[in-house]
Amino acid sequence: MIKILLIDDDYKHSELLKNYLSRYGMKLDCISDAEKGLKRLEISDPDLLLLDVMLPGMDGFAVCAEVRKKSNMPIIMLTARGDLSDRISGLELGADDYIGKPFEPRELVARIQSLLRRVDQEVKSGDGVLRFDGLTMDTNNRTVEIDGNLIELTSMEYELLFILAKNTGKKMHRDELLSKLRGINATILTRSIDIMVSRVRNKIGDKIKPARFIQTIWGSGYIFVAKEIPQQ
Repeated sequence: MIKILLIDDDYKHSELLKNYLSRYGMKLDCISDAEKGLKRLEISDPDLLLLDVMLPGMDGFAVCAEVRKKSNMPIIMLTARGDLSDRISGLELGADDYIGKPFEPRELVARIQSLLRRVDQEVKSGDGVLRFDGLTMDTNNRTVEIDGNLIELTSMEYELLFILAKNTGKKMHRDELLSKLRGINATILTRSIDIMVSRVRNKIGDKIKPARFIQTIWGSGYIFVAKEIPQQ
């Protein structure tokens, strides 16, 4: 049974969604208040978080930011506002996907299944440990260390770094990265790639030029430049 926490103040919509998702082996725990939702996360261990943007008091963006301080669980944001700026804000704060209201419940199911399947596949098909000068990726546990220090990445950020690292020395165009990441998020925008790369760089301390890990290829994309350390 897939456990999902939904934080949304629309009670009627939440109950309908709860009944629908149960048909696909998904147990939905519905919370209408942001702060209560954060407390529930502390005592429960959901596989995924569905988060409405427009909540009373603390909005969904603030909740997403709080969750990301402690967890890299998959997050799908829901909103009736379709502004591009909202989508970008959600991705900047660490959301993995974004779906606008109203939506077809079957589309949400597909997004959930795609996101969880991709995370599960990466765990099962991990290549062990990838070691580079200053950076280590444990693909079984999906962890990243920089100079021996553990770095917290969201599932999307990890996936982006993994794709770049697996293609060390290869120029990766934005469209190519976009195509690979769409296995998780079908609505990723080209501009979102730049936002996610910037976020990953900030977390791994790669902001000083020349780049230590991810180098920008102006006008086209990125290349992972760290020297790989051969397996012993």
